Amino acid sequence: MRIKKFIAVLIVFSSFFVGQAQQKKYIVHTVAFYNFENLFDTINNPNNDEEWLPNGLQNWTSKKYHQKLQNLARVLSEIGTGENANSPTLIGGSEIENRGVLEDLIKEPKLINSDYGIVHFDSPDKRGIDVALLYQKKHFKPTSFINIPLLIYKHQTNEKAKNEKEEVTDDKIEITQDDRVYTRDILLVTGLLDGDEVNVLVNHWPSRSGGEKKSSPFREIAGKMNGKIMDSIYKVNPNAKIISMGDLNDGTYNKSVKEGVGAKLKKEEVKPFGVYNPFEQMAKDGNSSLFYRDAGDIFDQIMVSETLIQKDYSSFRYWKAGIWNKPFMIEKFGKYAGYPLRHSISEPGFSDHFPVYIYLIKESK
Repeated sequence: MRIKKFIAVLIVFSSFFVGQAQQKKYIVHTVAFYNFENLFDTINNPNNDEEWLPNGLQNWTSKKYHQKLQNLARVLSEIGTGENANSPTLIGGSEIENRGVLEDLIKEPKLINSDYGIVHFDSPDKRGIDVALLYQKKHFKPTSFINIPLLIYKHQTNEKAKNEKEEVTDDKIEITQDDRVYTRDILLVTGLLDGDEVNVLVNHWPSRSGGEKKSSPFREIAGKMNGKIMDSIYKVNPNAKIISMGDLNDGTYNKSVKEGVGAKLKKEEVKPFGVYNPFEQMAKDGNSSLFYRDAGDIFDQIMVSETLIQKDYSSFRYWKAGIWNKPFMIEKFGKYAGYPLRHSISEPGFSDHFPVYIYLIKESK
């Protein structure tokens, strides 16, 4: 009898706590990253954009450009809508020619009502492509932003891998007479997300041009720079919330991510001032954000600071992550069936990457 009474009491208490949990409501924000893959306009600007002109190799016409904008807008408006009806509050982007293409993008019918603001700087990348952050003005208020140069040099390559097979990519690493490898800056934006301070790093690390192993030191430097930036933020505010996102041109298992950034696979492994990478487990489970040589990988990642995985939801915390790869974004036929539906000479497509996203949640009062 005592056991039966105990079980009955336990059921009552369990029902009470379940009821309490059901009554709790949360504010949800989606944070996304997307490589826009060669988002160029049709204007001849003072950068290496000759390929992306009406008379260039890509035969890049105004019609194709506007179709590309429509395609990107459709994807961006839908990312994360499985759990959050609102389009992403924060969107990191890469392979962006200039601010003008972003201004055109946010005016697209599927995005205009979201009222996105733009944080963008021109970077020294030789292809003239940059990173940027789009943000919904009603939810996010930037308080500071800066572009941080990524200083890397030719002599820092892994010369032992000089006979490595060349990686085929249009994102060639170009080296000038001063030995510097000019690549994308790291964008750091600090702002208030519905009143909570959040720091966002947007990255597009050096490509694997010349070979993965030979170029690996460049990305390792980028990873270490991310770690240094995070450390500097923590020195100002030990409780800072930090998100680092981007196309890293490396997998979750590479040295640049595991040692440079110090990202961990499991939440319980993350120590104070540490970093959690939810995409590492996704990669282990066989998920991909891009494909190369018939193999999938996750180069597009969003990592979060230890302060975002704490269990107190009185302020924004990380909830879960995903890769947005809906059927309309996927090549259905031929050799590349299952790959992202990317640009071709005849079809603007979407991108050669799938976007990635996380949810931030906060208990509403």
